[in-house]
Amino acid sequence: MSMKFVKRIPSAEEIIENLPLTKEVSKIRDQRVDEIKKILANEDRRFLLIVGPCSADHEDPVCEYIERLAKVQEKVKETLLIVPRIYTNKPRTTGEGYKGMVHQPDPEKAPDMVEGIKAIRRLHIRAISEFGMPAADEMLYPENYSYLADVLGYIAIGARSVENQQHRLTVSGIDLPVGMKNPTGGDITVMFNSLIAAQSNHSFIYNGWEVETTGNPYAHAVLRGAVNANGDNIPNYHFENLIQTAQEYEKLELANPAIVVDVNHANSMKRYYEQPRIAGEVLHSRKYDSLLKKMIKGLMIESYIEEGRQGIGENIYGKSITDACLGWESTEKLIYFIAENV
Repeated sequence: MSMKFVKRIPSAEEIIENLPLTKEVSKIRDQRVDEIKKILANEDRRFLLIVGPCSADHEDPVCEYIERLAKVQEKVKETLLIVPRIYTNKPRTTGEGYKGMVHQPDPEKAPDMVEGIKAIRRLHIRAISEFGMPAADEMLYPENYSYLADVLGYIAIGARSVENQQHRLTVSGIDLPVGMKNPTGGDITVMFNSLIAAQSNHSFIYNGWEVETTGNPYAHAVLRGAVNANGDNIPNYHFENLIQTAQEYEKLELANPAIVVDVNHANSMKRYYEQPRIAGEVLHSRKYDSLLKKMIKGLMIESYIEEGRQGIGENIYGKSITDACLGWESTEKLIYFIAENV
């Protein structure tokens, strides 16, 4: 094999024993998960916001950002439920670039997976214990989910992963809300097939075990735009796109049909500053049509303390080292606008 075995990775049980969750913190997390599920099931009329950095890079600025979010959440708690993004695994189209805290707990140092796993668990625990905000993370590696199974509030399956069989089957055994994005090519049929798989029961191999699952009724759709064969970004947040998606969704008779719109990525054509405008258009469409009002349950927004992005090594506190993000001032203004217009 042309593969060097560097070191053994501790099991999830070993990591959790080393970094446990207290009963009090676990209760906070479970309550918030239940609230998100109720929104998806039309039992809670609040609107969901999944908002935060494109990628978590350093613990302190991420936690300062979440602390700010927690203060805003208290002001809009009657209309919005905010879930901070702590995305610790980053998909890389070519395999090059920063792959997230799980690979490099310090972006300027060499990869260290064992320390990375510990770092991301500590960060997620801190978000709950200090700020009462269980976070969202992307499940890039299904086998890594068990390290965070007891601390996550929400999971996203990215556009590059949504067609993968192991992702779909793993989601079917997760008792959390999971947003499954349309693939990069934009085919919503692929996204719907992933939802059918995720809501169904399966038998398969997972982390060395034969497992059986009963399906995840809280798996739902996330629209993030698409990229055509020429590399052009094709948005799918316009009224016509939303209606088409909602109508096709209804035909499938899946449990808890829900759409979350990602207002960055291909929907913004990677122009992060367009996110407030796009959010406004989605909210307008939602008000205009009763089916969209019923089915569009939230937005995903990429935001950090400082706007834009920086290169690794520039060391600007609270500025993204992956995709460019809204800054805090624009984010806070946008959250209050959404709260007034849902």
